[in-house]
Amino acid sequence: MVHDANANFDATPLLFPLKQGERDQLVRQCRFRRFAPGEHIIDGQSDSRDVFFVIEGTVRVVNYSLSGREVALDDIPAGGFFGELAALDGGPRSAFVMAQGGEAVTAAMPYEVFLGLLSSKPLLGLEIMKRLTRIVRQATERIMDLSTLGANNRVHAELLRQAWSSPNDGRSATITPIPLHADIASRVSTTRETVARVLNDLARSGILERKKNSLVVRDMSRLAMLVEDVRGI
Repeated sequence: MVHDANANFDATPLLFPLKQGERDQLVRQCRFRRFAPGEHIIDGQSDSRDVFFVIEGTVRVVNYSLSGREVALDDIPAGGFFGELAALDGGPRSAFVMAQGGEAVTAAMPYEVFLGLLSSKPLLGLEIMKRLTRIVRQATERIMDLSTLGANNRVHAELLRQAWSSPNDGRSATITPIPLHADIASRVSTTRETVARVLNDLARSGILERKKNSLVVRDMSRLAMLVEDVRGI
């Protein structure tokens, strides 16, 4: 169903320390599947425990509020993985994961294989610990933003995060592709209308410039000040 599985699987950074024969063996133990755009790969609170590696495309990790509003938690591109929490502690899934943008191909590794891999390869276990640490730090930052920032400033903070993770020289950054208003709204728990208004205000003030295929943050220091002044940093 999925061609060149070995080559694509080899592109997973977590597995780089393994020898080629070890990676080939893991490929044979995984189940490969293609998902249509928007199709759920795992459902929150389900009791499955497989660990998934993203072979092609991008997947989005989301949860839903009681009112049904989608809250985006993370986007994971090809080479990334997800589902390790349930594999490690045996608890239910903590979020939903779906194919984002276009089709996605995943390799589902049985949790027994994953746990055996961590037990036999301490370096991989260390990488998982580092990933979990990043998740905790990001969650802490997000909780602080939701607790201390208004909707406008949460949009500022999200744009600043995207700017720092995009090509930049410390003064300006180019975010490509242009983030959808709905995606930003989902990440910072606000409305698309609020996002549109904030982006227009930033453009009028010269901090932001919208080009054909990209969003240019022209002054990252001014954008940072909009966030830091409210945070009290």
